[in-house]
Amino acid sequence: MRLVAEKLSGERGGETIFSDLDFVIAMGGALLVTGPNGAGKSTLLRIIAGLLAPASGDVRLEDSGSFPDLQSACHYLGHQNAMKPALSVRENLAFWQAFNGEPRKDIDEALETVGLDGIDHLPFGYLSTGQKRRIAIAKLLVSHRPVWLLDEPTAGLDKVSEGRFAGLMQGHLAEGGIVIAATHLPLGLEGAQELRMEGRG
Repeated sequence: MRLVAEKLSGERGGETIFSDLDFVIAMGGALLVTGPNGAGKSTLLRIIAGLLAPASGDVRLEDSGSFPDLQSACHYLGHQNAMKPALSVRENLAFWQAFNGEPRKDIDEALETVGLDGIDHLPFGYLSTGQKRRIAIAKLLVSHRPVWLLDEPTAGLDKVSEGRFAGLMQGHLAEGGIVIAATHLPLGLEGAQELRMEGRG
């Protein structure tokens, strides 16, 4: 499995913010996307996830196995946690597990992995900022997707949770997964490629 981008360009509001990006990420590989705010990091992740169309160029997953295309192989963790505040933690995770298919861990195991076992009955909106982010991370664990697209994934996490999440990413890579993360902070992924985006400022 390889994720390949060729001559990839992205726009925001009709203005080109990056152009002619080329990169290849093999199984077990990670790419850290860095750069100032507004440089196009989030736009790049949304294009890979299929949420935005590229202005030009191509991004694809080669040798994708049972996944018909790149988008079906992706977990996208954006700035928003994509959870319904009025639903319980369990109801939210059950929805995403059913929506994504390919069950991986059961909900109890995923919650234990992120250190939040025992709160599955609480409404998501009741949780602290850090707890909400950890539940969003648990969403990555309840369904199998080989490509993790992570936009500032450690925002709102304390140091213990950051270390726990680094271990989850390392485990995902060890299993042959791919991680692409837009970040301002170190994520504990030794040997990752880095793509520095400068924007048009």
